[in-house]
Amino acid sequence: MPALLDAAPAALGRIDTRPLFAIKMTVAPPQELGETPFGRRRVAVVTGGEFESERPALNGRVLSGGSDWLTFRDNGVVTLDVRLVLETVDGLTIGMHYNGYRHGPEAVMTRLAAGEAVDPAEYYFRAAVRFETAAPTLDGLNHTVAVATGHRYPDGPLYSVFEVL
Repeated sequence: MPALLDAAPAALGRIDTRPLFAIKMTVAPPQELGETPFGRRRVAVVTGGEFESERPALNGRVLSGGSDWLTFRDNGVVTLDVRLVLETVDGLTIGMHYNGYRHGPEAVMTRLAAGEAVDPAEYYFRAAVRFETAAPTLDGLNHTVAVATGHRYPDGPLYSVFEVL
């Protein structure tokens, strides 16, 4: 541990998380923007999906119309910039925005791009998540830091989202 943390409270030496929900999305065939000044850009429009949790208030569906603005860098890293709207089983809406990275060994990423089944342990797929809602019962989400680990399927990603405690 760095010397600066030697005298610090123990809580500064770790980050604890708790499962928030799992979310699976379906996406339309991607829209190619091509080589832009920021990298090769592709937009994946979200057509639907679902999310589920052990917490009854955090179960529902992913509304169509969200999108992922992916940027493919020259170094093989894909950056994610996603905005979605979730609707709970009670009809409450939650905005979900996340940024992240997907990368791995070239051979693994080639298999993934070809739609092959790839073990998610073979590549890195992580995101930092923020929420926005007007629902008073879900207000805690407005000031919750969350992280996610993902897996890419041919029809869309699956994420496990964790609340940072």
